[in-house]
Amino acid sequence: MAFVPLHPIGSARDAFLEPDEVSRNGSSMVEHLDLLQARRDQIRQGWGKKYQDRTHAKGKMTAWERLEALRDPGAPIHPIGTFVNWGVEFDQGGRTMKAPGAGVVTALTRVAGRWVVVIANDNTVASGSWWPQSPEKIERAQEVGLNLRIPVVYLVDCSGLFLPEQAKSFPGRYGAGHIFKKNSQLSAVGVPQVAGVFGDCIAGGGYMPIISDRVYMTEQAYMVIAGAALIKGAKSQKLTSLGIGGPEVHVHQSACADERVPDDVACLAAIRREIARTASSGADFRRGGVMSAAPQYPAQELDTLFPPDHRTYYDVREVIARLVDRSLFWELMPHRGKEMVVGVGRVNGLYTGFIANVQGPVADPHHRGKVKPGGILYREGIAKISQFSRACNSDGIPIVWLQDISGFDIGTEAEAQGLLGYGSNLIYTNSTNTTPMFTVLMRKASGAGYYAMAGLPYEPTLQLSTPLSRQSVMEGRTLAIAAYNTKLDDDFNIASENAAEREAIEKGMAAVESRIEGDMDPYIAASQRDTDEIISPSELRSYLECLIEASYQNQGSRRIKNPRIWSLHDLDVLTESV
Repeated sequence: MAFVPLHPIGSARDAFLEPDEVSRNGSSMVEHLDLLQARRDQIRQGWGKKYQDRTHAKGKMTAWERLEALRDPGAPIHPIGTFVNWGVEFDQGGRTMKAPGAGVVTALTRVAGRWVVVIANDNTVASGSWWPQSPEKIERAQEVGLNLRIPVVYLVDCSGLFLPEQAKSFPGRYGAGHIFKKNSQLSAVGVPQVAGVFGDCIAGGGYMPIISDRVYMTEQAYMVIAGAALIKGAKSQKLTSLGIGGPEVHVHQSACADERVPDDVACLAAIRREIARTASSGADFRRGGVMSAAPQYPAQELDTLFPPDHRTYYDVREVIARLVDRSLFWELMPHRGKEMVVGVGRVNGLYTGFIANVQGPVADPHHRGKVKPGGILYREGIAKISQFSRACNSDGIPIVWLQDISGFDIGTEAEAQGLLGYGSNLIYTNSTNTTPMFTVLMRKASGAGYYAMAGLPYEPTLQLSTPLSRQSVMEGRTLAIAAYNTKLDDDFNIASENAAEREAIEKGMAAVESRIEGDMDPYIAASQRDTDEIISPSELRSYLECLIEASYQNQGSRRIKNPRIWSLHDLDVLTESV
């Protein structure tokens, strides 16, 4: 029973795509990826070279330089929330200002052989202050650390709230104060937190590192509830913020910090030593002697598998074949709910569950010889992924959801079959799972199907999007039809014979469709935190290597069964084809 029957999946690209298709798909994707990289580069510059030079003149590194110095040599950096506040401008008395990345860098990387979450104030953007959505972005990164039980590192250089916009970041349910609640929750479950304080840490910026298990301060850092500028008589008393709350005070008098270090380099070295003292990773034990291996079919080919038109289908099994080690996969219940693929493969040597929407026509089990469109949830598919999701949760296997869905089946037959009830069953499953879940929006993320496939409202540990992803209740054309339904016939053609009225309806429908299509831009979703990160399809394997290993890193925090006692084996036997 311990044997996990992994079988080859997928085929060489030239077996299912013609050269011109590869060229067309790749050329279309390159346009998206060039835009993605250009926008990443723009955000990474913060407020630009002028402010980077100011930071260097103070003898300090920028946030990105600190992150680069902190990570293990050659370790990947996987950002989270890069595009928060993308395209948002803040009016400051007729002058517009931007907060690239909401003024904070959050990422996963490896330090001392362990995956960690890093939260670093971007000191080139208003001295690392918190803008609208900065607290929520920080809290989201803390949630990743909390869900995976991996160390959280704070690189603090924060002058507190950006006061002109304080009303949008101070008082709300997830406002700045909620950061400190997350600090406390991480501490309560024993997640290591290590903070380096590098500069101005005022008000909330001063509170953020305090609950950490270890706090290091550089010689030019200070932590204060209120700086010298707000203390009456500070000038005549010759008080400075450094004198009020610098390392001399907090290391030697208040004990709010543990050690003082001369500069950024020494502080980052100290943080690395602290992370090295945390518990080692349990991932090697869970691999059971099986080393990580690349897919047989290169992950880079993922950038050429998706047609430019989102209505054109692709083979999701070929996607999985470029994500799992050696392109080996155990597909369960393949003869039931054929609009869905569920199964287990190894990623980075570690068992991982996959749930994916099948695109294109699939056989209709209730009408022999007929087919129905894929990318839709039908009764059998819903039941199939509910049971698989529950089994993975029971067995402690992390789940990757590859979502490309138009929604639920509709109509009289669907309602009579109780799709509402089956959907509720799936919603309950995903709401109560404790195993780590990661959702990837490949293309379409529509309607209640987006929820059912573990969309962000169901709190996956992380939700990733490709540049092709489209989040909406309805596609633009569908919503335009719904909005003008009373003006259309049964075939959705304009019913009016009046030329002027027909023109007005056509223009109105086109305007609705255009607006909805614009709203479905993944950068808008990322800007308002409706997805965590935008990545290229070819980057997905690397992200999953990180996320799956991080899922197995902590030991003893969640149930992880050995394969001999997986409930998946029982599910396979009880549903095998006869």
